[in-house]
Amino acid sequence: MAAAGGGWAAVCEKFRTARTLSAVESRKDPETEPYRSKYSARALLQEVKQLLSAAEEGGEARLLAVRRAVLEYELGVNHTDTEELSAGEEHLQRCTQLLEPHRLSPDCVSLYIQAQNNLGILWSERDEIKTAQTYLESAEALYNQYMKEDGNPPLDPSEHFMAEEDKLTDQERSKRFEKAYTHTLYYLAQVYQHLEMIEKAAQYCHTTLKRQLEYCGYYPVEWALNAATLSQYYLSKQCFMESRHCLAAASVIFSQAEQVPSAEDNETEQDQQDLRQRKAEIARCWIKYCLNLLQSARKLLEDNIGELDPDRQLELKAQRKKEEDEKEKGRKKAVLFGTSDICDSVLAMEEKVSSVYPLDFQEAREIFLVGQNYVQEAKEFFQVDGYVTDHIEIVQDHSALFKVLAFFEEDYERRCKMHKRRIDMLEPIYADLNPQYYLLISRQLQFELADTYYEMMDLKVAIGNRLEELDSHTIKKINSLAQLAIKYYELFLDSLRNPDKVFPEELEEDVLRPAMVAKFHIARLYGKLITSDSKKQLENMQTSLEYYTFLVDYCEKYPDAVRAIETELELSKEMVGLLPTRMERLRAKLCPFI
Repeated sequence: MAAAGGGWAAVCEKFRTARTLSAVESRKDPETEPYRSKYSARALLQEVKQLLSAAEEGGEARLLAVRRAVLEYELGVNHTDTEELSAGEEHLQRCTQLLEPHRLSPDCVSLYIQAQNNLGILWSERDEIKTAQTYLESAEALYNQYMKEDGNPPLDPSEHFMAEEDKLTDQERSKRFEKAYTHTLYYLAQVYQHLEMIEKAAQYCHTTLKRQLEYCGYYPVEWALNAATLSQYYLSKQCFMESRHCLAAASVIFSQAEQVPSAEDNETEQDQQDLRQRKAEIARCWIKYCLNLLQSARKLLEDNIGELDPDRQLELKAQRKKEEDEKEKGRKKAVLFGTSDICDSVLAMEEKVSSVYPLDFQEAREIFLVGQNYVQEAKEFFQVDGYVTDHIEIVQDHSALFKVLAFFEEDYERRCKMHKRRIDMLEPIYADLNPQYYLLISRQLQFELADTYYEMMDLKVAIGNRLEELDSHTIKKINSLAQLAIKYYELFLDSLRNPDKVFPEELEEDVLRPAMVAKFHIARLYGKLITSDSKKQLENMQTSLEYYTFLVDYCEKYPDAVRAIETELELSKEMVGLLPTRMERLRAKLCPFI
């Protein structure tokens, strides 16, 4: 055999050098020659391949076939890394063909799975997701079959070019094999995401994250971001306990990246900036968690006019006491991340915020305060100067937190103050925004400001109704709030006009409901304006009638619109029937003076 004795040691040395060039030296390659080390590694692998070919006659066929398969695998990965996908595919296919008869053997199974993984990645890069799925599911099935039929730690591919005394321990073999399988699950999670198999993608992502912690095979920042992203999936399913667990784990693991100095001494300002951004992104996921939990509780507790239903509140409190403990124990086992020390830190993090629906103001306030702290943390990075859209979205979430907290507040004056806080944070942002560049955000802010003033006006009317007689200050306040609400609704409606200032004859689906609600609210607001001047009152009623009529006429012309505004349409029809009679009565009173 040509590669026997000292010759074989030289072959192994070449192989090791090639792997070092690919894995380590390539990171230092200049931008002008980004693949210099990869090409050098390829040349060495080709030399090793030729030496093996020369040895074939006298060697053991199976052993040589497996060694050739290792080289084909390394060459396949090398060509894929240098963006030569066709050549990479050829080498990886040759690797699997050579291993096919022995793929379940301990000396072949890990290599075969890794080749399948890389073929899966390669086809994903070609946007052939179904083909990628086939390779990755095949790797998954092979792992499961091997663990069922054998289960012993298999050889790592690198061991086929190692001296006997350098071979890996069973513990190290197992760790590397499990890492290869974790990669299979990680890529499958992405494939299922692409194929919009969202539930399956989340399941595989969760398993991947658990395994990465178990086998210590993760980068803290990347792991934390993936866990935070997974939390948002659980949030969409209203699985608040699972969502909180993912976020708590994300925060704990991210803190590792903040504590450990960079492996590179020359960590740049950009690296620090990236770290700050990722931390702010995790904070934004926490904000969404707190907001969603509060909003979901509101939906459970509100009556048919959007107020807190006390009977429902008592019923839910009794039900919660009964179910809480058993429910949490059963579900917790399925989602826990990490070893005991990580678990302790995660559990301590979880204790800072509830995962059950808040059922009164005190419980809601605790969740609100956690959300508000994360708002400040996120705003530290996403400042308006440089991150306009992100900053405004965070402020909108902050406003939404106040809005949902106000629902739990029984005192109308305090509710009004919470809505005033929303106005104070939203108006300055709107004033500085150029609608030419930020039309969609501008519309969102116009509508939210209008809605907030509208809600404050309603609250002031409710406060006024408790008084024996409305004083001039309360009247002035109600009128001022109503006029501000009208102003912002009109600004929103004006933004829908074309360049010639003409309102669209038929509204686009995405603005249909907001536009109709704006028209309906303006109609109602004109009806709420308080004046002792009967002529002015008649004008307000006429304006109100015009807006109600717009809704009725529009839905007659475009019947498909009815579904979007059924309640508003019903009330508008009622008002279109009632208002003319009221106006006639008022005119009759005015008659002698006109």
